[in-house]
Amino acid sequence: MSQPSPKPQQIPVVVLAGFLGSGKTTLLNHLLHRSGGSRIGALVNDFGAIEIDAMAVAGALGDSTVSLGNGCLCCAVDASELDQYLERLAEPSLGIDVIVIEASGLAEPQELVRMLLASEHPGVVYGGLVEVVDAAEFDDTRARHPEIDRHLALADLVVVNKLDRAADGERVLGLVRSLVDRAAVVPASYGRIDPEFLFDCRPSEERIGQLSFDDLHEGDLHGDAPHDDAPHQHGVDDHTGHLHAAYDSLSFVSPEPLDPRRLMTFLDSRPEGLYRIKGYVGFGPYDLRNRYAVHAVGRFLRFYPEPWPAGDERLTQLVLIGSGIDAPALGKELEACTSDAPHADEHGMWGVLRYVRGPEADAADPA
Repeated sequence: MSQPSPKPQQIPVVVLAGFLGSGKTTLLNHLLHRSGGSRIGALVNDFGAIEIDAMAVAGALGDSTVSLGNGCLCCAVDASELDQYLERLAEPSLGIDVIVIEASGLAEPQELVRMLLASEHPGVVYGGLVEVVDAAEFDDTRARHPEIDRHLALADLVVVNKLDRAADGERVLGLVRSLVDRAAVVPASYGRIDPEFLFDCRPSEERIGQLSFDDLHEGDLHGDAPHDDAPHQHGVDDHTGHLHAAYDSLSFVSPEPLDPRRLMTFLDSRPEGLYRIKGYVGFGPYDLRNRYAVHAVGRFLRFYPEPWPAGDERLTQLVLIGSGIDAPALGKELEACTSDAPHADEHGMWGVLRYVRGPEADAADPA
């Protein structure tokens, strides 16, 4: 009598979540560069129309990265559509050992977990939820969005990031540990964690069952999930309570360089509701060699100079995300920052350079 064929190896799919600016992309880049020989596939989800995070992920143009922009994955696709993205990364010829879904900073982790548990793709299996916490902004984030506690309780691994910037990191670590269920809590700076955590965070069968019935009560994963001929529809009532329902984004692209003085005036006077700014700025005659990666979270601001990618058009590309912001007005203010300077001003970059750190720090934290 013939023996049954062995069950094909399934690729674990890990959800990497965390609020805006917590350091998910930096952590993912760290893992990609230090994977210890393991091959990591990435599905990167940007909230804005410009896929800034996908640009920042190492190897973003390779066959092991899939990019999905302009919306939160938790509401932009259903389980069958997610399977189509995973199909590309689960292709055996790629030899991928683990797939990481980097969620938008406004995504609902339980929705992504629900979709993965409902996946009908035979080549993948849910590998756990990694929640990244910004230690320096944690108290403010939690005060504005108490649902963060629910996200932490759902996690299988919590990375408390940016401890180098937190005034009382030990208190934040203790608070996070009190909010998790069975998750390991790992302290980090610049997203540096041991890649082995990625393989070890897969929940037990008991834990998966607990998630299915308790944490993920919004959808019955064992009988009432939508069939292929009845795709899941996201009505207004489905996601008005999601984080992204209260946020707007503005995408700004300019082939013209920006004037550094005008840009710093804009950044110094940015409204309180404008929580996240990310992207790349060209300053034209002020610095012809470099573009500047911009990273702003709350009132924190950094610029990271880097050479222009060879062959790419030299564009300023920014995504602004906030709650209660006047996106058209902010767009006009950025348009007013475009430069008509006929020559470089040796003092023009001083305001920007105040927010550029030394080469060692830049290498550690590429934002």
